[in-house]
Amino acid sequence: MTQTIRSILIIANTGKPESQRLAAEMEAFFTAEGIACSSFHYEGVAQSIPIDEPFDLAITLGGDGTVLFASRVLAAHRVPILPVNLGDFGFISEIGRTEWQAAFRAFLSGKLQAGSRLVLEVCVTRNGERMCQFRGLNDAVVSSEGISRMVHLSVSLGDQRLGTYRADGVMVATPTGSTAYSAAAGGPILHPEMEAMILNPICPFTLSHRPIVLPPTEEVRISLDRPQRTRVALTVDGQSLTPLGEGDEVVVRASNERAQIIRSDQRTFYEVLRSKLNWSGGPDD
Repeated sequence: MTQTIRSILIIANTGKPESQRLAAEMEAFFTAEGIACSSFHYEGVAQSIPIDEPFDLAITLGGDGTVLFASRVLAAHRVPILPVNLGDFGFISEIGRTEWQAAFRAFLSGKLQAGSRLVLEVCVTRNGERMCQFRGLNDAVVSSEGISRMVHLSVSLGDQRLGTYRADGVMVATPTGSTAYSAAAGGPILHPEMEAMILNPICPFTLSHRPIVLPPTEEVRISLDRPQRTRVALTVDGQSLTPLGEGDEVVVRASNERAQIIRSDQRTFYEVLRSKLNWSGGPDD
């Protein structure tokens, strides 16, 4: 199925040396093609993109972190994202800096598709009132803020109590995030387009606590027990941090929206996985 592209948003992480040059190259290319093109440049951590017009496509220039940022903002707008990697190939950004034109034309002709990725909706409540809300493509983590100390957390699935965790923290990860912090914490690796969530304790004191794969219909409730011996914070995608207090509750569920990430036709998820994790003895074996 061919795509009609009238307007494109380029999101460039200027912390990557080539991003501004490549953004200018793309702008010239799309203008010559008769496609309206806007650019948003940022460095470090950005919170939002000033979207005052509809876009048919977004292109990210950076790494996986740039895609995470763009996905949180654009999922609600249902804008497909073409992720161009300016470093080593990432788990999300699989398209190389020299492949973007071919990938764009393949997407235009319908040869490349955008895969649907589950997005988390994370809400913090305090004394029964909603304090703040976030979206995350990778994970939501409740853990000690600063020096690592054990925290005390009660976890429920909807109205059913699951148990109390004495651990460095608890995270809820998406299939996209299963190759990130969750994998380092011993969680399973899921195909990024699966519909599931991972509840994963971080270094639990009780060794019987294990990661659980949940259906996307579940609602995970994480409550801070009293007293805590350390400051506790919520981190979403490793890019936004919110201090928490005793009695606070973090509610994590699958959003109704999905991030649309365009796949590479040069390498599969499993090839990237084998290379990044050094399976079969090495990436070239």
